[in-house]
Amino acid sequence: MGKTVVIGVSGGSASGKTTVANRIKEAFEDRVELLSQDFYYLPYDDLSFEERVKLNYDHPNAFDTERLIQDIRELKEGKAIERPVYSYTEYTRLSETVTVMPAKVIVVEGFMIFENTSLRELMDIKIFVDTDADERLIRRIIRDVSERGRTLESVINQYIDSVKPMHEQFVEPYKKYADIIIPRGGMNDVAIDVLIHRIRAIVDEI
Repeated sequence: MGKTVVIGVSGGSASGKTTVANRIKEAFEDRVELLSQDFYYLPYDDLSFEERVKLNYDHPNAFDTERLIQDIRELKEGKAIERPVYSYTEYTRLSETVTVMPAKVIVVEGFMIFENTSLRELMDIKIFVDTDADERLIRRIIRDVSERGRTLESVINQYIDSVKPMHEQFVEPYKKYADIIIPRGGMNDVAIDVLIHRIRAIVDEI
């Protein structure tokens, strides 16, 4: 099927990177497949629910990065993959999988995808979605309470204990590897339109 373009979309938690990734997918429809790093959280099936809740999910070791790398390589080779499904309410991976077909454009979205050198080197375009920390915290509270069944206290405690320090250690420093930085999150229509125009030019060449 020819060359595959891999686009990495990173940024802090609740920065709007999923919005940017979805805007790209909408623009190219069936020519794009989306992989989220969140799909690749490790299952920790050997631990109880109470033990899983206490784990640090904002550290690179929380992810099955080797499987994500292998899946991207197989998609680039024109092979279909079975990507994992993760439950935020159970804090573990489900037994089911989702089939992802190879496509001209693979968008990989996640807050720590630039931290791993092997993963980063698979990307042709690296985008960092840059959003104010206070705004990201507000968005995270709204999302985790309404969509993931978390309590306000647990979201704030997790932010203080792991999200903020891990962001400063494993996310913000790797912004330097981005080819494009989109300020003000996923609502920056001008930047996203310019980005989509550039991707379209690349896709039309392959």
